[in-house]
Amino acid sequence: MWSKEKPVIFHPIGVISNEFDETSQKSQIKTGQSQIILDTTLTHGLQGLEPGQSLMVLFHLNRVRDFELLQHPRGDRERPKSGVFSLRSPRRPNPIGVTVVEIISIDESMLTVRGLDAYDGTPVLDLKPA
Repeated sequence: MWSKEKPVIFHPIGVISNEFDETSQKSQIKTGQSQIILDTTLTHGLQGLEPGQSLMVLFHLNRVRDFELLQHPRGDRERPKSGVFSLRSPRRPNPIGVTVVEIISIDESMLTVRGLDAYDGTPVLDLKPA
């Protein structure tokens, strides 16, 4: 039975490496390349993935410290507030991000991808086919 008091614990399977931080332009992040450095004990789990494929990356938004249930879309105060579950805002009750990326290359336990809108050092929680 569901209980709000029972925590769900995840352990990262890897980390994101790129040149992006909070000062980076969103357009630069979406078109730029990132590396997903997977825990080497999980490398065999990449079997079946190939360059050119789309991949869903789930990650922990580890820099988020709070959330609001009602937010202005994209922080634009000219737009009326919407519920957080109708937005892609990182400021969520559970700071989990998800992005579909294109696989550029795979080198042992490192994937190079395009379109990953996460910052350098972000913990990766899971990878799934898109």
